Amino acid sequence: MEFASDNASGAAPEIMAALLAANDGYAPSYGAEAAMGHVRALVRAIFEAPEAEVYLVNNGTTANALSIATCCPPWGAVYCHETAHVAVDECGAPEFFIGGGKLVSVAGADGKMTPAALARSIEATPQGFVHSVQRAAVTLTNTTETGTVYSAAELAALCAVARNFGLPVHLDGARFANALVASNATPAEMSWRAGVDILSLGGTKNGCMGVEAVVLFDPAKAWEFELRRKRGGHLFSKHRFLSAQMEAYLTDGLWLRLARQANDAAAALEAGLLALPGARALYRRQANMLFAALPRALHRSAIAAGGHYYFWPHDAALEGPDDEPLSARFVCSWSTTATEIEALLAAVRG
Repeated sequence: MEFASDNASGAAPEIMAALLAANDGYAPSYGAEAAMGHVRALVRAIFEAPEAEVYLVNNGTTANALSIATCCPPWGAVYCHETAHVAVDECGAPEFFIGGGKLVSVAGADGKMTPAALARSIEATPQGFVHSVQRAAVTLTNTTETGTVYSAAELAALCAVARNFGLPVHLDGARFANALVASNATPAEMSWRAGVDILSLGGTKNGCMGVEAVVLFDPAKAWEFELRRKRGGHLFSKHRFLSAQMEAYLTDGLWLRLARQANDAAAALEAGLLALPGARALYRRQANMLFAALPRALHRSAIAAGGHYYFWPHDAALEGPDDEPLSARFVCSWSTTATEIEALLAAVRG
């Protein structure tokens, strides 16, 4: 009963088949293989962005860190939500690849910043003052770290603030597909049409073995990104295995189908959990993650039966009053089944 992370799931059968097919024979290295050309064409068509440049890396931290570094000089400030993955879960990787730089936190309820809060944070950074970092970029996350989703209109409003200050926008889309199917927006509406300059398009959490695409809607940044990727040690020699995954992922809507399965599973789990006595939601669930508080006794029952998920915060203790609510994060993946959901619910009840 695995609900700790969508990283814990396996790869979708279509992805594994593509990897097996790519293993046959020989292919050019470093992205010169034919499959990478197909990936580029697929991304440009899906996002209605014929000039976009597309690059592949192996994980989300690399995609985010290299993308942000491409937007930011070593003395720059990058504005992000206070709970953003780049701020709390990437071990300083963005600052490392920037060669310095500073992540500046922006407050906001439910994992989302508001345009007013973003503007205040940007305005609070002095310019032309040698003792201060200088304004450089904004990074947003969709799906957010609390499982909520920015609508296309909300993204556009935040991007407009960034534009007013002359700042480029990066979008951490590790769960971009989940946000997309939750919002019914088009890929273009949820990215460049809203004002996003660089997108980290996730695959790993949504059925791939390990691949993320970086989509640069501003092709002027492409050469710098290529150099940073190589210098950072993230240009794969046997690149065809990245291309094979992303090509299969984006073909015939597989990426959206997998995301919809994960979101639907989370909705079913949410309905079951919130029907339990003493349970309450912490945030509005919109994608494949839900946060809920349950009485300690229910957690004990679930964990004793083999349920695996994260307390939120992680240091909650199983010892204590039975009726005390403990918060937890539950994540469903493309492969989460109705049987697994019912087994967890039965364990919690039991």
